[in-house]
Amino acid sequence: VYPIDLVKTRLQNQRAVIAADRLYSGGIDCFRKVIRNEGAIGLYRGLLPQLVGVAPEKAIKLTVNDLARAVLRNPTDGSLGVVAECVAGGCAGASQVVFTNPLEIVKIRLQVQGEAARVTGAPRQGAAQIVRELGPRGLYKGASACLLRDIPFSAIYFTVYAHLKTDVFGEGRVLPDGSRKRLNPLELLISGAGAGMPAAYLATPADVIKTRLQVVARTGQQTYTGIMDATRKILRDEGPRAFFKGGVARVLRSSPQFGVTLVTYELLQRALPSPWS
Repeated sequence: VYPIDLVKTRLQNQRAVIAADRLYSGGIDCFRKVIRNEGAIGLYRGLLPQLVGVAPEKAIKLTVNDLARAVLRNPTDGSLGVVAECVAGGCAGASQVVFTNPLEIVKIRLQVQGEAARVTGAPRQGAAQIVRELGPRGLYKGASACLLRDIPFSAIYFTVYAHLKTDVFGEGRVLPDGSRKRLNPLELLISGAGAGMPAAYLATPADVIKTRLQVVARTGQQTYTGIMDATRKILRDEGPRAFFKGGVARVLRSSPQFGVTLVTYELLQRALPSPWS
């Protein structure tokens, strides 16, 4: 799903107000132009940092969600209310930012280099060079916007995922033989993919703001000093629809990505039971 993520980033970073000045008219147009101007490899720019960091990022997110849910359960009957589910998911989203933000800022700068080179002739940089230039503090630029995206995303995602499993597929329901129902991989995949849709789309405005703050603006492009400044300027210059740029691409990326992730995680948990299950 990585090429979808690259298309999403480029659409979100497109700041031109006049249609004639826009590089891309939409996701399909962006995909075609990247292939034509940069080759198929252009769709995978920034992949290496993502591969390096995605494992610890997801490990932290999934583990913290499980741990928080265990802590927040009613000690009497083991129940967990919707608010508590959202809090657990939000904690998971917040905890992953320590890994997410440095990865994101390096990844998106690599993702937009192809179009910058074409428009301005700017030389391309490698991941190591970007890390050296940013330094430890620079790697956390836009972290507040990353939190603004990841906390609600995870709060929505894990809550919807849990309810799809129980309310739609009947996980835990007592069967005629007295055992409790365990979902099969297809049911887990559908639950994980389904939960990713609303979570990804509703978190798109924060993702747009985060992208704008973390990408280096080209000469003549609008710049932003923070979340509120970016919100005001995007709303003023591009209108409310701009906050959902790349929204469909986010859904197309996050839905299968988290569907596969959660199936793998659940099956691993069955093979290696969690200490707090």
